[in-house]
Amino acid sequence: MGPNTLKSVIEAVSDAVIAHTDELTGLDQKIGDGDHGFNMKRGFEAVLADLPAITDLAVGPALKKAGMTLVMKVGGASGPLYGTLFMALGDALPEDPQRGDYVAAFAAAIDAVKARGKAEAGQKTMLDVLIPVHQVLADGAKGAAVREAASAAAQATIPMQATRGRASFLGERSIGHMDPGARSSEIIITTVLNVLEAEQ
Repeated sequence: MGPNTLKSVIEAVSDAVIAHTDELTGLDQKIGDGDHGFNMKRGFEAVLADLPAITDLAVGPALKKAGMTLVMKVGGASGPLYGTLFMALGDALPEDPQRGDYVAAFAAAIDAVKARGKAEAGQKTMLDVLIPVHQVLADGAKGAAVREAASAAAQATIPMQATRGRASFLGERSIGHMDPGARSSEIIITTVLNVLEAEQ
């Protein structure tokens, strides 16, 4: 991933998250504190504000710096979790990463999110999108197949009962609603794919 592609990816992801602020807020109002959309918007606005300094770096350090920005600027649980995801991803990438390096780094980043959130798959969190997407990537899937996996995984959180995070306080009332973190993860993954496909 060259510097121009890196800039395009980070800029597009930030714009996409910001554009979905109202949707993410609506999802979180149903089963959380109602601040997921606003918090994510604030974090990615800060990333955009720091974009020249971030994209001046190689891909690994750039992702790590973006993650640090999210930790500092995003409130609630989202900042530490998404910040951890990006920082761990950046930390795990070698100097000149290839596809396999990204897949391995993604696995390391997921493990870091699990540890930070003390969560696993099936608990109605962002992990319920990240883990299935990593699995299809590890199996060699590309493009549409990865996009479909992310969408299906986000939809699959609707019938789940939350057992981690703010939504877990609702018990069975959390059933029937998509997890906002799963949806924001789907948005990010889909946007990355869109940019990479357009750059090819």
